[in-house]
Amino acid sequence: MQYRPLDADGDYTLGQKFLDDVPAAVAQAVQTRLLLWAGEWFLDNTEGTPWGAQVLGPRANTNPDAVIKQRILGTPGVLSITSYSSSFDGSNRAFTVNVVVQTQFGPATISQVVTP
Repeated sequence: MQYRPLDADGDYTLGQKFLDDVPAAVAQAVQTRLLLWAGEWFLDNTEGTPWGAQVLGPRANTNPDAVIKQRILGTPGVLSITSYSSSFDGSNRAFTVNVVVQTQFGPATISQVVTP
């Protein structure tokens, strides 16, 4: 598994070493999958996390964690979820996911905040 590292703003870094077969590569894959909203990618509008429909939207699922865990477990390189927690801040509608996954290269910790 090879990924180009992202900078602090979430943009690809050019001229940097790739993340090759390391837990950080899988962690970045999980983060980018979580940040992709359903219907956002023009090449496949069925791909993405259903944030608007099932997590943050007006008809949000009462247990959105199942949807998010399914998305995480569908990431290539993720073998299992070791630890998971989430929280919702209603004042700014921010949904925070903290997860530790076991990858094919070792454990990886991911903390991701998603806002509409």
